Amino acid sequence: MNEQVQPLIDALREELQQYGEMLALLDQQQELVVRRDTGKLLENLAAINAQTSVIQVARQHRQQRQGELNAWQQLPADAPFRDLLPRLSDEYRLLVQALVDEVNQCLYRVQQRTRQNHLLLNRSVEMIQRFIATLFPASGVTTYASDGRVTTAGGSGLCEATA
Repeated sequence: MNEQVQPLIDALREELQQYGEMLALLDQQQELVVRRDTGKLLENLAAINAQTSVIQVARQHRQQRQGELNAWQQLPADAPFRDLLPRLSDEYRLLVQALVDEVNQCLYRVQQRTRQNHLLLNRSVEMIQRFIATLFPASGVTTYASDGRVTTAGGSGLCEATA
């Protein structure tokens, strides 16, 4: 049974490692937003996008290994872990269950951190918009015209003041 279960165990460990990498990048993103380090923030966003792709590949690989083990256990390829686990020996069942639980916890933390960062970034943008509005109060409101062009309603800002 070892040779059938080991590829799934390895795939779960890889998926867990990739979620851990994403958590580190999201933690870094929070620090960069707080420090207002926009240059490094753009690099971080690129790294997060790349890590998202790595996670998708790791997840697909794990699903493939799970499907293979399911087939070996005469289950449908897309059977969930709750159907597979009772068919594994105690030794493997406990290890696979622990890895699945850890992956799920890590995924939850990634989702939670992503929501936190989204809120933090939104608040930063709002602060910048208020700052700009304070500097240029007559600049008007930016809107989209029916043809998709950006238009500004109101005064012409600095041009008015210097004319």
